[in-house]
Amino acid sequence: MLAAPFDALPRPPHILIVDDDDRIRELLKRYLTNGGARVTGAADAEAARKLLAAFEFDLLILDVMMPKEDGFSLAAAVRKTSSVPIILLTARGLAEDRIKGLSIGADDYVPKPFEPEELALRIGAILRRAASRVTEAPEIVRFGPYAFHSARGELARDGAAIRLTEAEVAMLRILAGRGGEPISREDLTKRTGASMERSVDVQVTRLRRKIEADPRAPVFLQTVRGVGYRLAVD
Repeated sequence: MLAAPFDALPRPPHILIVDDDDRIRELLKRYLTNGGARVTGAADAEAARKLLAAFEFDLLILDVMMPKEDGFSLAAAVRKTSSVPIILLTARGLAEDRIKGLSIGADDYVPKPFEPEELALRIGAILRRAASRVTEAPEIVRFGPYAFHSARGELARDGAAIRLTEAEVAMLRILAGRGGEPISREDLTKRTGASMERSVDVQVTRLRRKIEADPRAPVFLQTVRGVGYRLAVD
């Protein structure tokens, strides 16, 4: 690995590669893993959808020409609910294909054959831009009558302070930093330092008691079936 495209990132990225060509999947998995990334592979869109429902990914690499459902269709479906960066791979370098991919919401379009090092550099550049957008997130996140000051760890409802534990502040920071997108229970467990996913569920229940009119029917701290949780920010 000649380049170190992931060194400037706050943590090793988790990348999903979706390609029906086993050789390309294994080549990229080996190369990107050696570069410090965590890599998961899928042979088709159906397998990818199951992985996307279960895990949190930092970037997707999708082959366009796949049997059954192609990469364009999968990218469009993902983009309806997520802003995760997407790179499309294709053996066709037609301009109209590139335009179609970018119009769907892909972040980059790489024709085959390609150099793994160049792809890794493109991935690193996209992830650094994504990380900078998170860093530039609003200092105060609002949801309904609540305002959460992330740096101070302070939550208020219509100006009245709400007391939070350190664990609740940590969870709110993570959820607020996602800008309304869901985050998996697995990722919440890792990032909050919880001992198990059940501990995350307990913290969510306690937090809901403080911010929801009816914790059994949450409006702000929502459960995303098959994924985890999201904070419905304004």
